[in-house]
Amino acid sequence: MKLAAEVRNAVTPRAALLVVGVLALQLLFIASYVGALHDPKPKEVPFGVVAPASVASQTAGRLADLPGDPLDPRVLADPEEARRQVMDRRIDGALVIDPRGTTDTLLVASGGGTVLASALHAITTELEAAQRRTVRTVDVAPASPQDFDGLSAFYLVVGWCVGGYLLASILAISAGSRPANPQRAVIRLVVLALSALLGGLGGAIIVGPVLGALPGSVAALWGLGTLVVFAVGAVTLALQAVFGIVGIGLAVLLIVIAGNPSAGGAFPGPMLPDFWRTIGPALPPGAGTWAARSIAYFKGNALSGAMQVLAIWAVVGTVVTLVMSAVRKRAGRDDGAGHGTGDGAVHDADGAGDGAGPAGARPA
Repeated sequence: MKLAAEVRNAVTPRAALLVVGVLALQLLFIASYVGALHDPKPKEVPFGVVAPASVASQTAGRLADLPGDPLDPRVLADPEEARRQVMDRRIDGALVIDPRGTTDTLLVASGGGTVLASALHAITTELEAAQRRTVRTVDVAPASPQDFDGLSAFYLVVGWCVGGYLLASILAISAGSRPANPQRAVIRLVVLALSALLGGLGGAIIVGPVLGALPGSVAALWGLGTLVVFAVGAVTLALQAVFGIVGIGLAVLLIVIAGNPSAGGAFPGPMLPDFWRTIGPALPPGAGTWAARSIAYFKGNALSGAMQVLAIWAVVGTVVTLVMSAVRKRAGRDDGAGHGTGDGAVHDADGAGDGAGPAGARPA
């Protein structure tokens, strides 16, 4: 009986639930990362074909019929159109057939992912060899020599995301796990925004001028980083406002477990399984990675969709945080009035009244 009592005292029911939650996150982490990354294969990669009219459809059909459907070919008018679409990130590569010779040209963009560019080279080389032709590869948006495997943009965004949810977690648990009132929620959001500005600038400077890992505008990367950090932080605050301390675990589930392996970092989206390829662009890590690569290697093309995703997360997180703080304050007033104690005795959501403690106030 003594042992049972000690166990109950050492591990409360609440602690036991949190342990179960951590175990679930651990297993989900393994399943998500291994599931997404253990067997990368190109699948329906948007791919252009430039060829004389007499062979264009035949070539596209041959590419479409490859085992495993690695390519999603479409016939383009000329090499310049193919280059434009690669730079606009509408396609990931293109094969330009030379009817006057036996060497064709493969256009790729390793800045969007060196692994995918290599996969396209391997596929087209094998296809051309079967036709007794050869292929030369032209990289129209090459990754920086200091950006190994094109991973710098991904790691930059991961760092910003980690900063976002850690900042929000610290702000929220510094005086309890939920915003006590709208004023405190606003203060936390303002502090988060200022921290996001500093974190965005610091990350842009580190990967640009300091390490030379990513080309592109430092100012543009700064703006992107600020939005990523704030969006992730605002969502974390919102989850904590709704679910309390469990919201931290939900933020980890959303950003780390679901978001990171689906972001297209180690392997671009077309090489991920369907589930991760579908959710990746809609989550902050995926949207941020896409935007960072667009800034660094594609002259800022194809940015709008990713920026809209990040803006939506930021706005939704902010609104939910403020609404929940107002709802909880009103619920506290109603509860206090029902007990006849008046507003002065209403306790905040952190578990103590604003006048608690010998100094008469708790720090936010």
